[in-house]
Amino acid sequence: MSPNVLAFGASRTGNICYLSAIRLLEQGATVTFLGRNPAALETNELLQGYLKSGKARVIKGDATKEEDVRRAWSEAGTVDIVLFGVGMYPTMHLFKGMVFPSKNLVTTCILNVLCTLPAPPPKLILVSGMALRPSAHASLPLLVKPVYATLGVPHRDKLGMERALAHCAGWPWNPATDGAPGADIMGDAWTARAGLPSAGTFRNLLLVRPALLTDGKCVADEVRAKGKGKSYRVSEHDLSSCYTVSRADVAHFIVTEALPRWDEFRNKAVNMGY
Repeated sequence: MSPNVLAFGASRTGNICYLSAIRLLEQGATVTFLGRNPAALETNELLQGYLKSGKARVIKGDATKEEDVRRAWSEAGTVDIVLFGVGMYPTMHLFKGMVFPSKNLVTTCILNVLCTLPAPPPKLILVSGMALRPSAHASLPLLVKPVYATLGVPHRDKLGMERALAHCAGWPWNPATDGAPGADIMGDAWTARAGLPSAGTFRNLLLVRPALLTDGKCVADEVRAKGKGKSYRVSEHDLSSCYTVSRADVAHFIVTEALPRWDEFRNKAVNMGY
């Protein structure tokens, strides 16, 4: 039976969850998109056939609102796979530089998803970043450290997401090496929220930590077509020599590697890059 997929943060054409959703639709899956701007998907030329057939569905909603997330679960039906790629996009200010809309958008959204998980819980695949934790940032190539330094706001937010996942999955968390997102990111008494899985009880997830993202081609598809060469690397350990990876290759990994080999990747956090 083809999987039923619910996608959060997939309404921007070209982002990882969108590209993953397209690959899954091509394989016969049904995908429900939750987005604040449904028109962006409803007018998407690539999705028209899937929308007409009912294989793709779009729900207007905001994942920062728990009631909208609950409605998404209800309208999507029995969900097999969740794609979570919520992220922040800055606006440029003449004097302030990059201005982000929130300091905890991603953390708020993932807590809403975790607090409303159905039973039994679906597979949950989340996109984070490779060098959010202090220990991982120390292993970055020197040339890319200044780039990461400009992304402090969204990285703190995604670190909050990782903290929530570590709690639910029972992963160890050392504030000195993993970071310490404060109450301004996590909220007060976040572990006591109604519906949040108890520590160590939700393990049906995979956290993907890509290197700096590009809009480049899917190298893995080209390598497979030619039958030779190398594409991306994936490891549970820090990849100190990795600089970048394309969003298309991350989507390739999620759909063609992680999901078919779920027992191998389940309950893990992996780094990814070239």
